[in-house]
Amino acid sequence: MAARSGSMRRYLLQRLALVVPMVWVLVTLVFLLMRVAPGDPVSAALGGRLSPAALAARRHAAGFDKPLVVQYGEYLRDVVTLNFGQTLTDNRPVREVLIDNGGATLTLTLAALIVAFAVGLPLGRRAGRHRDTPPDVGIRLFGIITYAAPVFFLGLILQLVFGVFLDWLPTSDQAGPVVQAEVPTRTHILLLDALLAGQWNSFVDVLRHLILPAVTLGLLLAGVLIRLVRVNLIQTLRSDYVEAARARGIRESDVVGRHAFRNALVPVVTVMGLQIALLLGGAVLTEETFNWPGIGSQLVNYLNERDYTAVQGIITVFAVAVVVVSLLIDVVSAVVDPRVRY
Repeated sequence: MAARSGSMRRYLLQRLALVVPMVWVLVTLVFLLMRVAPGDPVSAALGGRLSPAALAARRHAAGFDKPLVVQYGEYLRDVVTLNFGQTLTDNRPVREVLIDNGGATLTLTLAALIVAFAVGLPLGRRAGRHRDTPPDVGIRLFGIITYAAPVFFLGLILQLVFGVFLDWLPTSDQAGPVVQAEVPTRTHILLLDALLAGQWNSFVDVLRHLILPAVTLGLLLAGVLIRLVRVNLIQTLRSDYVEAARARGIRESDVVGRHAFRNALVPVVTVMGLQIALLLGGAVLTEETFNWPGIGSQLVNYLNERDYTAVQGIITVFAVAVVVVSLLIDVVSAVVDPRVRY
């Protein structure tokens, strides 16, 4: 028992030690990439709108007239203190933008994960259990299409079918304008705010608006999940302990469900942590397609305005979020599978 706890503690310390250099490399790359373009961010965002004197004042206030090394040191200090500066176009704290729009992105991401697991796990299990049969071929084809199809294209198809032709679901925004005006803001998560306020009609309205973007983004991840579950289940079904269970006369459904499928999910958990970046990247396109008021849509707006300060802050948060989620996935994998930490 002491050996197990010691190995787990050692594994956690190793992973935590790797987080710092990973985050440092990511934020450094963000800083450098934002400064590759010619000129300075203030001129890029506000050039032509302000006089040269006003531009120089804004440039000095933002610190862009300082040497690059000094800017880098201040940038690292601000990242550590969670101070991402002011946006150049609307002069808002980037942290305020993240708080106001982060709830919508979090809602979409979690809903997409639910869709991905609800679709990917059962289909991957069925494909792995019935290998090289017509259902397996159909499921594999479905997984390839959902993964390969551009997110915006899939979103437009769903909007056209379920929003225009069938008129079942709304095709844009997080909720109706009346709902957005009536629901009091407490957590910046509209679905949760409607629930806390006891406004059930508003809660249903937000859910209806969430379905199409969540399905669009969830199917992207479901295509990856189907393939992972199928391949790992096929390998697990060939293992000795599964053959031993069959030899004891255990029903095939129990062999697959109780023995093979659970063990097949262990490597899936590890790999799925690496898909968080894919999910966040897909969220940007999904939010833009469905006019979803999340961080991704704000990022696109700031990119169009060439607001480098806002873009730098948002991408930094995305990068840190990917690292933190990867760390959590590693910890979960070590708990589920003791072989990981040895």
